[in-house]
Amino acid sequence: MVVSIRPEVPIDAVAIRQVIEAAFPTADEARLVDLLRASGNLRVSLVAEVDGQVVGHIAFSPIQVDGESSEGVGVGLAPVAVLPDFQRQGIGSRLIREGLAACDRAGYGFVVVLGWPEYYPRFGFVRADQRGLANEYGADEAFMALELRDGAIPKHGGMVRYGPEFGEFAI
Repeated sequence: MVVSIRPEVPIDAVAIRQVIEAAFPTADEARLVDLLRASGNLRVSLVAEVDGQVVGHIAFSPIQVDGESSEGVGVGLAPVAVLPDFQRQGIGSRLIREGLAACDRAGYGFVVVLGWPEYYPRFGFVRADQRGLANEYGADEAFMALELRDGAIPKHGGMVRYGPEFGEFAI
């Protein structure tokens, strides 16, 4: 099986929605991606294809650390999805690795994720509270950060705020 990873293009929107809806128990994550796209806050968005079929997707959107004036330094990874028939074949891992590389090329200094603490450390993520970062959702070990550039995470840390598109979802 040959998997190719590429940036999302407008015609992918329907297939991306189908992938996300198939990968998650509710349509909330798919709605979130639609809202991020509509607001222009889907900053890095990649798809995985097999034989021309979109089988996976990853999204990154801007976050803000309270007290920091520099917007655009960090992004949040949410969500990553792979069609159930294609899971456990390394596609999600490739999306994450290539997504992180794309964020680095786009000039982002760090990435946060609210996800499985057993999964994300393999990509270099550590508990965000070890870097002084907190989150609006009260997550502890599930909230992780990865610095793409030394010194990008504010030295004094702070509360990480996701974009307004996340406001209607209970994470």
